[in-house]
Amino acid sequence: MITIKNMLNHSSGIHDFTRNGDYLMWNQVQQHKDSMLKRISSYSSDFDPATESEYSNSNFVLLTYILEDVYEKSFKDLLYEKITGPLGLKNTTYGNRIDPLNNEAYSYSYLGKWTKSAETDMSIPQGAGAIVSTPTDLNIFLKILFKNEIISEESLKQMKTIENGFGLGLLRFPYINKWSFGHTGGIDGFEAVSSYFPEDKLAISLLSNGVNFNKNDILLAVLGSFYGDEFKLPEFRKIDLKSSELEPFVGTYSSEQIPPKITISMEENTLLAQATGQTAFPLEAVSKNIFVYDKVGVEIEFKAETEEMILKQAGQEFIFIKE
Repeated sequence: MITIKNMLNHSSGIHDFTRNGDYLMWNQVQQHKDSMLKRISSYSSDFDPATESEYSNSNFVLLTYILEDVYEKSFKDLLYEKITGPLGLKNTTYGNRIDPLNNEAYSYSYLGKWTKSAETDMSIPQGAGAIVSTPTDLNIFLKILFKNEIISEESLKQMKTIENGFGLGLLRFPYINKWSFGHTGGIDGFEAVSSYFPEDKLAISLLSNGVNFNKNDILLAVLGSFYGDEFKLPEFRKIDLKSSELEPFVGTYSSEQIPPKITISMEENTLLAQATGQTAFPLEAVSKNIFVYDKVGVEIEFKAETEEMILKQAGQEFIFIKE
């Protein structure tokens, strides 16, 4: 049996519809509740309830429908009635088609150049990603939530109880010897992180409509500045190289240390790296033979004379040989 708690802490086993290969074929088209229920119920469970935990957007879409059935109101109305209206969050709404004339921003992805992202129809993500907000509103919401003015102290305690990495609608983030509670978000080219340090009554939120840099480095610099800890300012050190300087690095590389092969290709004056079974990502040159993808902390060093490629990430090094 799947419970509300299982869906809140992602231990339900309900398959995440966004991970299916056909998702991008229909995510821009309005979907009725019945069609979404049929789609989600057609998938096999990823695991038995309460035996594992894995994030699934399907959980929060189904929780949205449950709320609508219980209150006999739309999620949009409930959001205003229960949260944004009482809290005065004037810049937090249920999303719709993006309208730049209404001070709204499109989102973008970066693959050597910035490209406008397609817009997911908001009838699909519902409570899993259809809420539009600002950093200020998110910080206000977190502060009020942790004052027990939205839900009871006991309910908040349940939200903060972490099991297999998940609380009830909350995640826990470490910073040196401190913990914060919040959540991340990502849809199309938009990315967000918002969290609260209860001991210090500190809320921090970062939103972006296009990222090609590691957001964590920015957050660490902000928190280090606030707490008086040592921190490193993010570096933006890209240099431009000619196509003739990049061509020797193009090819497929394999390693005896890890199984995926990595294919290096070139688009205009940008190198792209693509591991087996994954999407390509752009590499930015910081020297004539060293390239980075700051968003995930990857550094790649090419040694043309030996046809080697050294991949560095999270303190580890992997040597690849050109095939």
